[in-house]
Amino acid sequence: MSRDRLLTMMEVAVMTGLAVVLSNVKFGALWAMGGSISLIMVPIFVIAFRRGWKMGVLTGLLVGLLNLLIGGYVVHPVQLILDYPLAYLVLGLASILVLKKGAVPSITAIVIGLLFATTLRFLSHFASGVIWFGEYAPEGMNVSLYSALYNLSYLVPEMLLTLGVLLLLAKKYPQFFLAKRTRHESDAA
Repeated sequence: MSRDRLLTMMEVAVMTGLAVVLSNVKFGALWAMGGSISLIMVPIFVIAFRRGWKMGVLTGLLVGLLNLLIGGYVVHPVQLILDYPLAYLVLGLASILVLKKGAVPSITAIVIGLLFATTLRFLSHFASGVIWFGEYAPEGMNVSLYSALYNLSYLVPEMLLTLGVLLLLAKKYPQFFLAKRTRHESDAA
């Protein structure tokens, strides 16, 4: 096994574990049917921007599966897929829009990637909410509107918190997004 491949696997494992730990550090109130504001998305986005969308998707998949195993709420097999593995693996697609590989992503690329991937996560949770959790909508309220408002109520703040952390990292420690550093760069740091 090559050194780079081993290092990539170790980074995916560490970021997956970090995401699961950060999912337990919650900000704000807890929602009745799941959803919370945490920093769970930060490690998934970091590995996606650092190692590319494939490793980002793998990390997101692992995070979703671990969240399911640790405390998932399942009413149907398709809902399980929508709310856990799919909702998190799509976050890894954030880096698909980064044009220059191996470079620190621009602020614009981070913002667009984060918006794109979080929208995909929202759509996954939204579909699950409409199909399986519509019964919890207040009487007379449109089920689609209920699902949209419910999921946006925690995903928007979580996205903004994640964006703040990523922008801080990009500004203060941009080399964190670089997978490889040459000997010369290591000596200069």
